[in-house]
Amino acid sequence: MSAWRFWQRRPELAAPGPSVLTRLTDPLAQDDPLIAVLFENVPFGALVIDREGRVLRVNQALRDLAGEGAELAPGSNAAALFAGEGHEAMWQDLRHWLRGRPGPVFNMPARLAIHATAVGETAGRMVAVRVGADLLRGADGGIEGALLRFTDVTLQTELEAQLAHSQKLQAVGQLAGGIAHDFNNLLTTVLGAAESIETRPGIDAETMEDAALIQSGARRGAALVRQLLAFGRQQTMQPRSLAVNHVINDLSILLRRIVGDKVRLALDLEIPGRSVRADPTQLDQVLVNLVVNARDAMPDGGVVTLRSGHMTLYRPLAKGPETIPPGRYVMIEVADTGAGIPPDVLPRIFDPFFTTKRERGGNGLGLSMVHGIVRQSDGFVTVESEPGQGTHFKIYLPRWDEREAVQIPTVPAHAQAPAEPAEPTRPALPALRPTILLVEDEEQVRRLAERSFRRRGWEVVAAESGEAALALIDRMDLRISAVVTDMVMPGMDGARLLRALRARRGLEKVPAVLVSGYADESLRRELEAAQTVFLPKPYMPQDLVDRVAQVMAPQLPSTTV
Repeated sequence: MSAWRFWQRRPELAAPGPSVLTRLTDPLAQDDPLIAVLFENVPFGALVIDREGRVLRVNQALRDLAGEGAELAPGSNAAALFAGEGHEAMWQDLRHWLRGRPGPVFNMPARLAIHATAVGETAGRMVAVRVGADLLRGADGGIEGALLRFTDVTLQTELEAQLAHSQKLQAVGQLAGGIAHDFNNLLTTVLGAAESIETRPGIDAETMEDAALIQSGARRGAALVRQLLAFGRQQTMQPRSLAVNHVINDLSILLRRIVGDKVRLALDLEIPGRSVRADPTQLDQVLVNLVVNARDAMPDGGVVTLRSGHMTLYRPLAKGPETIPPGRYVMIEVADTGAGIPPDVLPRIFDPFFTTKRERGGNGLGLSMVHGIVRQSDGFVTVESEPGQGTHFKIYLPRWDEREAVQIPTVPAHAQAPAEPAEPTRPALPALRPTILLVEDEEQVRRLAERSFRRRGWEVVAAESGEAALALIDRMDLRISAVVTDMVMPGMDGARLLRALRARRGLEKVPAVLVSGYADESLRRELEAAQTVFLPKPYMPQDLVDRVAQVMAPQLPSTTV
């Protein structure tokens, strides 16, 4: 039972005598200690209205909530407090209830229009509240008005929205992860078969062109899967310590070509620079995507500014839908002088498959991928934009000890100017003929990889599962030079297989290449082991051969097992 209902039922305060409404609104009763306890000193906003919805009395908590500019004078229309969709229908239900018409218990969500305050509160902002109501009856039992109770649930609403958004991303990420492994196996087979066709002697020009088209389509499919995994935070990251200013400086060579002649790229880098731990390829992808978006927002030209800085938080900081926890952060900002993002579009820009560029080939995954990569790197991304004032994307990544930073001395490979293809330099190999243990559950992928290794002149021992591979090791006297295993397989996964192999005598330091189109977090940690590298699917067969040669190169003939 509420305090108000209790008050109305107390015999000494009920009829005969003044009604509750009279006591609340009587100027002579302002100092009544009971009213102070039950109305003025309560922790929620309280409003007394008559049967027509006119304001009779307001407590200080509601004045603080609504702002000093709110119209709460006696006799004003209380409906002016409310804003947002559905408030008219809610207010109509309340007025019907005040007039004695039957209805549900009044306890509904609403939004208040917040007015400017003396402390600089932004006018026009809305706050989410929960509105409860108790009828105030007179001595004859008739309805004289109502007490409305306003509970601020803004934080709860924001947390619920964040949870819903996180669950949506998680669901899509799980879906992407579920299909990525099988789909990338198919793409690996397609790419491998197309490469095999190209290398056959006597192939006519038309067949070579068809093989190139097949490879191009497969690569586009692979890029789409990577985007799906990125915004679902399911990529296999390979982080290392990076000096942010060096990353931006090196990438700016590529970015200046991307923005074109109409747009100027400006750098505003904080000195001294700071460092983060991130996957360099993924961080490059984030910056490229944001700069491309900025360029597209300025078709008539403008300025894109890449800025670095830092921030130290001692308490959580709410930035739109993101809440950044306390800590030390490195800030990377991409700002443009374009038209800005419309207010109705701004809340949806990170949603997967949402795009305003559908007619220009947009698939709605660019900013979703940015968000996913940053969050998987333990960072946060925020956006500030107003029509006509440009857009500012800010990335906050946990700061890393500068003493461990790795400077990137050269321009990234994808930023290099196109050059004539040259025969790649093959890593040096041990003098003994290497033997590769190949473990792959997908038969077509296994056959293509086995064929590629044999063409290189290597011995290959192939198995369709981790259990079968261990059985081969036990049954045969093998001198394994390297292990190539899929990370995700039925039964024993690649990480467990590698641990089991390295636990055996003579195989403690066997180099390994782990391949997969998708791997969950527990398997990703295996990549930190020594003499272990990762190759994402889909891959070209020659890429696999080169990666295996790379991990075997440090071996000497006397240490080959």
